[in-house]
Amino acid sequence: MRLQVRSAFRRITLRALCAALTLALPSFAAVPPLDLGNRWELFVDEFLVAAKKDLALKLHEPVRREIVLATDRAWEGPTSAYFSVIPEGQKIRLYYRGSAAVSDHSVEQFTCVAESDDGIHFTRPRVGLIEFAGSKDNNIVWRGVESHNFAPFLDLNPAARLDERYKALGGIKDKGTNWQQGETPGGLYALASADGFTWRKLRPAPVLTQGAFDSQNLALWDVTRGHYTSFTRIFANRMRAIQSATSPDLLTWSEGTPHRYAAGVPAEHFYTSATIVCPTAPHLFLSFPKRFATNRTKVPGHRGGPGVSDTVFMTSRDGVTWDRPFLEAWARPGPDLKNWTERSNMVACGLYDDGGPEWSLYISEHYRHPDHRIRRLTVRRQGFASMHAGVRIGEFTTPPLVFSGQKLQLNYATSATGSVRVELQDESGRPLPGFTLADMPELFGDEFAATVKWKAGSDLTALRGQTVRLRVQLKDADLYALRFAD
Repeated sequence: MRLQVRSAFRRITLRALCAALTLALPSFAAVPPLDLGNRWELFVDEFLVAAKKDLALKLHEPVRREIVLATDRAWEGPTSAYFSVIPEGQKIRLYYRGSAAVSDHSVEQFTCVAESDDGIHFTRPRVGLIEFAGSKDNNIVWRGVESHNFAPFLDLNPAARLDERYKALGGIKDKGTNWQQGETPGGLYALASADGFTWRKLRPAPVLTQGAFDSQNLALWDVTRGHYTSFTRIFANRMRAIQSATSPDLLTWSEGTPHRYAAGVPAEHFYTSATIVCPTAPHLFLSFPKRFATNRTKVPGHRGGPGVSDTVFMTSRDGVTWDRPFLEAWARPGPDLKNWTERSNMVACGLYDDGGPEWSLYISEHYRHPDHRIRRLTVRRQGFASMHAGVRIGEFTTPPLVFSGQKLQLNYATSATGSVRVELQDESGRPLPGFTLADMPELFGDEFAATVKWKAGSDLTALRGQTVRLRVQLKDADLYALRFAD
């Protein structure tokens, strides 16, 4: 009798287990493949990595170039800050706070603009709008407390009015016990301009009120998702942090959502975020937070407070959940001691792409010093990070994916003896005839959009819409980005 009960129990248990597995399998099999369309995908995270061996993501630091502007005018000064870069036609505009050493809540704060034809040589246009010391011969475009952190952007919303092509957020919370929690009056105002010079408020009251806002607070039109997104400053557990919100019109906003990170990523003070959409991959957010180490002092006796800063790099595919595979600094202070005093090394919001091999960004130096200035940084086109292999061959495979392009292009670089090879596989991981590793001649060199060719050629039109995988082999090489191009 006991044996019969045990046997029956085993049959019931096995049936239950099989039923559970049967229920689970359709859910697993129903996961759709990644749809890459014909867009660029950058190797700044492991979105395209299902498995890997003998390679890893690698962060690439920017190159410091020339000084492009010194904030040495009487209405600017050593605490000028919160720079925004806006390419507009043949011009590049650089907006920033001219502080003249006044308090955060003073109405005698100014928003200034400089212009350049090449992203290197900036001059101050004589705007003639705002009086300073009895003269309008200056580059000031706004006066008021909103200038504390005035952050403009070019509105890419196709429904934007012509007289509101430029928009901005600016403002600060009133003083009070709980201002860091957003519980005092004040907040961020929305402003607009037809030409980037003459501005007006879109509403007399603040449009965003729940936040600390004592930093650069950004907004942009998210071309991928079809709404405005803001990235604003909050305090979370006494740490400077960032939140996101969305809006259909820049006036009515969703509740802010604090940024989320993976388990094990340390909480650090992020003073600014400098968040942008990637120029060649607008579905991807790039962010360059100024990381603030509040309790460190490198230069004793400096008249500013304690703290040293550098810049880190992170990305997001939804604006809320952020990938930080690189916990190290992206831009270090370097050997210049004036960059080791508080609040230097702040990356401007914005990127200049002239279509060439490098992208330009901008970083502040020498905060609170008389020679406070802005320096240009350059990175390889799409080259913030890469999938990297040393002299030992490494490889990775992608999850199942579909595409709509006609050929596979790579942004890559190798050594003289390095190489890149790519294999196309079916959904199950079986090599496709004519597209195996052996069918592809070694690709080597340093190219930004190299077309992959196999013995079967480079035309992948017949595979469009089919579920495939990629197997990529690297030797002493970096793969920065790929796309299935038209």
